[in-house]
Amino acid sequence: MSEEKNGSYKGLTEARRRANKKYNDRFVEIKVRVTPEKRAIIKNHAEKMGESATAFINRAIDEAMKRDQIN
Repeated sequence: MSEEKNGSYKGLTEARRRANKKYNDRFVEIKVRVTPEKRAIIKNHAEKMGESATAFINRAIDEAMKRDQIN
């Protein structure tokens, strides 16, 4: 049986809040709607490739944009 952890986590510190905000301010969100089934397919594929769903989506976008360039 696993033992219960008796952590002392009290929530985010002010320093952690500032650090999170500084990090998140570097990005914007783009929402994409997919069915739950498609989300599972994307997530499973990304995991097989050793990356997060976000990393996979970003890579797919970059590769498509590079391929679509007209020279």
